[in-house]
Amino acid sequence: MYIILVYDISLDEKGSRVLNRIFKLCKKYLTHVQKSVFEGEITPAKLKELELQLSDLIRDDLDSVVIFKNTNKRWLEKSYLGISLEDELSNFF
Repeated sequence: MYIILVYDISLDEKGSRVLNRIFKLCKKYLTHVQKSVFEGEITPAKLKELELQLSDLIRDDLDSVVIFKNTNKRWLEKSYLGISLEDELSNFF
């Protein structure tokens, strides 16, 4: 399964710590693409594990995580606007 994970963490007094923990957790499972965006291949079991760990970290009333799922990466078409990331992310095309 191929996923894109996007998160939005409120930067209140505890937000920086939550943000740092979520970043480190996502980096264990996926590839960091841009600020709060990760992507990559993941098994359904590993995805469930990641979701459970994320739900323990986020604050339901302040933070959000969105996971876009696809069964195959080849059905995903990407385009970029602004700074080109092609050189940095060439292994994703």
